[in-house]
Amino acid sequence: MNKTNLWIRTGIIVAITLIGVYIVFGPREHVPTAQDFTWDGIKGNLAKNINLGLDLRGGSHLVMKVQVDEYLKRLTENDKEAALNAAKEAQLPVSDATSVTDNKSYSITINLTDPAKAQEVVEAVKKKVDLVNWTQSISGNTISWTLPTAQQQTLSKQAVDQAHKIIESRLNGTGVKEPTLQDYGSASNHQLLLQMPGVDDPERIKKLLNAEARLELMKVVGASNPQPRTGYPTEEAAKASLGGTVPANRRVIPVMERDDDETADKPKPDVAKVPKEWVVVESPAIIDGNELRDAQAVQNTGGNDYHIAFSLKPGGAQKFGDWTGKNVGAYMAVVLNDQVKSAPFIKSQIFDSGQIDGKFSKVSSDDLVLTLKSGALPAKISYQEERTIGPSLGADSIRSGVAASLGGLALVVVFMLVYYRGSGVNAVVALVLNMLLTIAALVMFGFTLTLPGIAGLILGIGMAVDSNVLIFERIREELRLGLTVPESVKVGFERAFITIIDTHITTIISSLILATSPSSQVRGFAITLILGLLINLFTAVFVSRTIFMWHLGGKRVVEKLSI
Repeated sequence: MNKTNLWIRTGIIVAITLIGVYIVFGPREHVPTAQDFTWDGIKGNLAKNINLGLDLRGGSHLVMKVQVDEYLKRLTENDKEAALNAAKEAQLPVSDATSVTDNKSYSITINLTDPAKAQEVVEAVKKKVDLVNWTQSISGNTISWTLPTAQQQTLSKQAVDQAHKIIESRLNGTGVKEPTLQDYGSASNHQLLLQMPGVDDPERIKKLLNAEARLELMKVVGASNPQPRTGYPTEEAAKASLGGTVPANRRVIPVMERDDDETADKPKPDVAKVPKEWVVVESPAIIDGNELRDAQAVQNTGGNDYHIAFSLKPGGAQKFGDWTGKNVGAYMAVVLNDQVKSAPFIKSQIFDSGQIDGKFSKVSSDDLVLTLKSGALPAKISYQEERTIGPSLGADSIRSGVAASLGGLALVVVFMLVYYRGSGVNAVVALVLNMLLTIAALVMFGFTLTLPGIAGLILGIGMAVDSNVLIFERIREELRLGLTVPESVKVGFERAFITIIDTHITTIISSLILATSPSSQVRGFAITLILGLLINLFTAVFVSRTIFMWHLGGKRVVEKLSI
């Protein structure tokens, strides 16, 4: 027997075992101290190193509903205005437009002063507005478009899918580990399920998910440098400057300064906020949030508050550059959610960047950046169900799962030692190492351990034992055929290996399918089982074979094997 090869195999096993022990029990986020290697320190490190799921760690469970009716209503209203404006721009004889958005019925009607021009109006609207999925009808002096039920369902699903992506994007920046976000109930419910392990106060997350971030850069009317920006003390005064009626190409917007309630990391209850003044701006905006490429929270020099620096996509940057180049000296309003946050004057041409000033705290600025970067929700979300699972329930689940794992392991150990006697020790060593390395793999790859994941760990114990039984029984068969002990061990491992590979591959393939499930519970079970099976190919074959090699190599003649 090649002693060098045996020592190399042993060195590999020892190194992997030590690495596994350190990954599971060692300190991960600080320099090791003596406390880390006491019993309390080891238990504390173990608790910190493993990501626990909602059922083990506790956390928040939210069922959200996307208000698709509101989305379809806003879509109908926007298309109505766009259709009317398209006809008027073409100087066609239209008087007004109406819409219906009640009782799952969505329609647009344009009224004509000259019915003979109906087809020309239709052609003008088609050039400006995408109404291809609406059903069109012409009757007398009216043109109507109705949204069919099938198209309502398609648009509703698109709104839910878009909300899913935006919520997921916002969650990714909050630091919540392994949140679960998936469709909930039937498709007609338009609901999403969100589970956040370790989050026992979900209010900030809810506020962030519901937040709107409509960014618009708009020209302030009637003001240019060096004259001061024109502001009005009341909304009525601003409207009066326009003759009492706000035309379609103007908007009256309040100038709001952030107060302590908004800047605090833990906001106080909402209080009425009074606008500092009102300004008149041109509509539509120069550019809006759809042209945003990136946003960052930047701390102000010499202070503890922050501002938001943003950059624009190439198309938006070119449009912005063209406008600022023609309007040097004009005032531009930075409008966020229909409130003016700042109104600087244009000193020179600007292409691809700008900033939102205000007394933002670190938390509020980070939240706003996340919201700006993820985009606006297609519709508001409401909360249908909210539960907080306490850590005590999770602790009970952990105790039950650990007890079940240890109980199953103990029964297997007893069986292997009684039935296979001395060789059973070999299987027990491989089995314990399999459990250790499986947990180490969970920690190393950042997977979350759930209660079904513990069930997968227990099933992995059964599969590992099955591998040892296959090997041992094959060795017994070779001994009965008259082969020597070393030859029986060699042939037994070689012939059992094919069967082990076959059973493991088929189980892993089915588990990989389960691992694609949107349910964190199903994924947790599948991932733990897959890791256990892959590691078992190392422990049941490589480690067990090495132990036999040490046992047989230490004797000149081996006439009997305790198996």
